[in-house]
Amino acid sequence: MASVSTYLNFNRNTEEAFLFYKAVFGTEFSCPIMRFKDGPGCPEGGQLPEADANLVMHVTLPILGGHLLMGTDAPESMGMKLVQGNNVYINLEPDTRAETDRLFSALGAGGTIESALQDMFWGAYWGTLTDKFGVRWMFNCATK
Repeated sequence: MASVSTYLNFNRNTEEAFLFYKAVFGTEFSCPIMRFKDGPGCPEGGQLPEADANLVMHVTLPILGGHLLMGTDAPESMGMKLVQGNNVYINLEPDTRAETDRLFSALGAGGTIESALQDMFWGAYWGTLTDKFGVRWMFNCATK
């Protein structure tokens, strides 16, 4: 079933923020916290700095009404540069790749593609863009 969630980027304190949100909403993480050391490494093929290995790659917390709050740390060692204002995405999880392609194309018209839609190691079809109004969108389609 299609869904929408909010994706937050943090400067090395995602775990602290999400433990706070967990206490506030009284809910549990949907799955264990995924750390950068659990992934395939830096996209440019470089070595992940030891100081970044335990940072949060992904966390999901249900909050109200089925809405999911998701988050990640944004380490500069992986080419990310966090600036207040670029730390929020509207995360769309369409039911099909065709719908993902349609939404990506429509929202990307006149905007900037950050990461083209592609198959990712966690099994999803994923990409990000900023639309022509400056709103940041993330797409994550689990359907093959």
